Amino acid sequence: MMHRLRAEVHRVIAATRALDVQTVFVLLATALFVILQMKFGDRAFFRDELASHFPAKWRGVLGWGWWFFVQGMLGFVAPVLCLMLLFKRRPAEIGLGLGDWKLALGLALAYLPLVLIGTWVLSDGSAFQAKYPHYQPAATDWRIFMVYEALFLFYWFGWEYLWRGFVLFGTARTFGLYAILVQAVPFAIMHYQKPMPEALLSILGGVALGGLVWRCRSFWIAVPIHAFQMLALDFWCTLRIRSHVSGIDPGALFDLISKWLGS
Repeated sequence: MMHRLRAEVHRVIAATRALDVQTVFVLLATALFVILQMKFGDRAFFRDELASHFPAKWRGVLGWGWWFFVQGMLGFVAPVLCLMLLFKRRPAEIGLGLGDWKLALGLALAYLPLVLIGTWVLSDGSAFQAKYPHYQPAATDWRIFMVYEALFLFYWFGWEYLWRGFVLFGTARTFGLYAILVQAVPFAIMHYQKPMPEALLSILGGVALGGLVWRCRSFWIAVPIHAFQMLALDFWCTLRIRSHVSGIDPGALFDLISKWLGS
């Protein structure tokens, strides 16, 4: 019995030594960062522990700002420091270089009109208007809307780098092209609370964004693409909430813009 136990221990040790340390660290650290974000980056944590230090009228939007800030720190700052300090990776190796920026820019410019059209269609759904903007007072006050969207930007650095930088480039030497799928699966799962069309599209979106970043060798392209999607959806939903215009035809769009400019 002891002989078999020792043999199993040796097998475990041998298997452990065969693992790529960076890949193991990245996958486990990603799980840790997500848990920390959900526990300490949550708006409930801000409300219970921090809100009393701020003026009451700003606590709502600052609760979202806290969530955005923690995501930026745990999704971008911490992963970058881990790869650069612990594993001595150069910026270009972990998706922080410019990469093929001409291709990235061209694809982004071609994609933006599609985003405007797609989010316009989605915003006609009541489920989307109930969900976006996440901070509902932003839908009725343009000043709050601008502050909210500006704070949101730091979130996108953390959200995108965690998956399209840390996981994608951090596991690439082990998984190769499969790293695109490795980062896309948890990314899609994290969308389970979104409206069904968005949740399903996140599967395709995770793979597409991962593939784009892989091809361009730079995570930066993912930030404006994803951030603009959310900004456009928030904008359309805000205009619909304020104007009570429904429909996706050109007449509805003209009516909505007319009411916006006339308000």
